[in-house]
Amino acid sequence: MRQHAVRILAIAGAATLALSACGRDSSGGGGDGDGGEVEASPGITDEEITFGITTPLSGPTAGPGTCTVAGVTAYMERRNEEGGIEFGDGQTRTVQIRSYDDAYDPSRAVSNFRQMINDGVFGDILSLGTPTNLAVMPLANEQEVPQVFLTTGASQFSEDPEANPYTMGLVPTYKGEGEAFGALLAEAGEPITVAVLAQNDDFGEDYVEGLEAGIEGSDVEIVARATYEPADTSIDAQVTDLADSDADVFFNANSQHNLAVQSLLQAQQLGWTPRVFLPSNTSSVSDVLEPGSADAFPGVYTTQSAKDPNDPEFADDEEVVQFQEDMEQYASNITTTFVPHCAWSYAAGAALEDAFTRMEQPTRESFMEAVRSIEDLDAPMLLDGVTINTTEPGVPPISDVEVTEFNGEKYEITDGY
Repeated sequence: MRQHAVRILAIAGAATLALSACGRDSSGGGGDGDGGEVEASPGITDEEITFGITTPLSGPTAGPGTCTVAGVTAYMERRNEEGGIEFGDGQTRTVQIRSYDDAYDPSRAVSNFRQMINDGVFGDILSLGTPTNLAVMPLANEQEVPQVFLTTGASQFSEDPEANPYTMGLVPTYKGEGEAFGALLAEAGEPITVAVLAQNDDFGEDYVEGLEAGIEGSDVEIVARATYEPADTSIDAQVTDLADSDADVFFNANSQHNLAVQSLLQAQQLGWTPRVFLPSNTSSVSDVLEPGSADAFPGVYTTQSAKDPNDPEFADDEEVVQFQEDMEQYASNITTTFVPHCAWSYAAGAALEDAFTRMEQPTRESFMEAVRSIEDLDAPMLLDGVTINTTEPGVPPISDVEVTEFNGEKYEITDGY
């Protein structure tokens, strides 16, 4: 018997892969409701379905980028070895995933997406990055190719499904994260000053907008602002300018682990040790807090929606144990360091499976109908009470977050500022 597996191929944007024709012959299922046959979309046969991911596999965001590939790979390859997934049309299929390196470059992401189409993939899933996915979005909707469960919290990917029916985000919005932290500060009921560092793109702007909404009408005041470009290799000058404000809080809307570490170290070198807020995707204990000597600050906060397998609290959690086993067995060659993207991607694997079971025809249109009808899915690796829901227009599938504070070893839900 042929062994099915998820085949992960790191592909340069210009590379060309041979892929067998994905058309459907007359023996396939999937009627059109009148007893006839429906023509299958590219990338799906009676035996398998193929997706692509364009994500940073090199460069400063390669850690989160590879994790987006690893999590869904671990989930799907286990399901493949168990025999595959039974779809709503009655066919049992395995899932193939192809990864394409864009190095967080929008032009390369567009090239990768075009390559995906040439390679005959069914859709684009879990691709990481705001500027990269924004560059791809018009093409995906023009060509009616699914671009779903994107690993970015930019609100553009969820706020207008009528304008972009083939696009969907996954994780809580950056605005939502920023607003949750702003609300925490406002609830303190005391004067608090904030210095803001933001990436100069939609990622940073959304976080800052959320913060401003959360503190509106309170005694919390933003007293200093600075931005940096995604391609910058140093932000020491910006942190130096912010430190001059001697603000109580350092709101660090930073998307790159190396720059987040650099900002923490630079602040300490300047003798500025405020409370710090970090985005969920750049708040890893091992990759950011430990190398950034975060213990020097009186408080480091982030938001969470997923379980951290490195947290002793979850050591015996059945979902975490299964996740660890799957990552070790099926994805250890892809990534070695956990960031939340691994857990989000693994949870998205369960959401994809849920959609497959209700996908009555082998078409992209039927897939999108199924994807947009997921309701309160209790997906593995999400915090208790956090579910995946795609039925509310304008809201990302994962929308609930908890503000957490680092206690010297791990993050825990905070009681307040």
